[in-house]
Amino acid sequence: MKKILLTAFVFSLFFNLGFAQINSPADTPARVIAFFAHPDDGEKMGATAAMLAREGVQVKFVCLTNGDAGHHEMGGGPLGVRRRAEAQEAKKRLGIAEYEVWDNHDGELLPELHIRKDIIRAIREWNADVVVGHRPNDYHPDHRNSGQLVIDASYMVIVPNVAADTPPVKNNPLFLYFQDRFTKPNPISHDIVIGVDEGMEAKVAALAEYESQMFEWLPWTSHTLDKVPEDPGKRFEWYREKAMKRTMSKEQRAGLEKWYGKGKASQFKYAESFEIAEYGKRPTENEIRKLFPMLGK
Repeated sequence: MKKILLTAFVFSLFFNLGFAQINSPADTPARVIAFFAHPDDGEKMGATAAMLAREGVQVKFVCLTNGDAGHHEMGGGPLGVRRRAEAQEAKKRLGIAEYEVWDNHDGELLPELHIRKDIIRAIREWNADVVVGHRPNDYHPDHRNSGQLVIDASYMVIVPNVAADTPPVKNNPLFLYFQDRFTKPNPISHDIVIGVDEGMEAKVAALAEYESQMFEWLPWTSHTLDKVPEDPGKRFEWYREKAMKRTMSKEQRAGLEKWYGKGKASQFKYAESFEIAEYGKRPTENEIRKLFPMLGK
């Protein structure tokens, strides 16, 4: 009998941790926080963020490094200041509530305990229902380590004796990975797919605010700097045309059909995908639709 009662208790604890209610009150919009490595990485979910903000969802971006290494002609403090300013302009384009840039050096981010604790505190202070980050497999070490830091914070956000100076959230949030193109050891699972046609213009406008990246550094790394127009208006249209050419995979299209139905899914040209991390909340379909109101429309 004792063994049965103990098993029932453990199952109940696991069930409550995985399927508990979200942290926001039932009659208020959800709260979303996204962590990423560099200014401009968060815009991988930029269209979704813009659409959530229009729905009244409180969205916060947190960049774990200051981006002070990502350029071929400038670096250090001046570049960090420039990229921080670009991030604030991008915030305005997306319409999100907050955008923080932390002062860890670009190219040197490690999954250290003090940064994990800062992430735990940030999640708690935001009272987050949803936490989004990189997957831990990625081409850039800062991306990988950012993803590891965020997933290491999952579950710990409800443990009172960890980062004890900040009260824990009541329920473990839903932890998500945003989309990437990498396939080893495994490709992203398109668990939640948002049709984002309505948010694409805001996403492109936000990315274009990162002039140091979209019109200088990234073209330099791809040996196409000579293709970037000098005129600001033409330069934006050049970038917009490139961004709008991105296509949707058949896996992403199948994910859209799951959430919108085949007829409506066929109308979307653009989508953003999210994978549900195993260590956070295990949401029901209804909970996901509450957290992402556009899925119910």
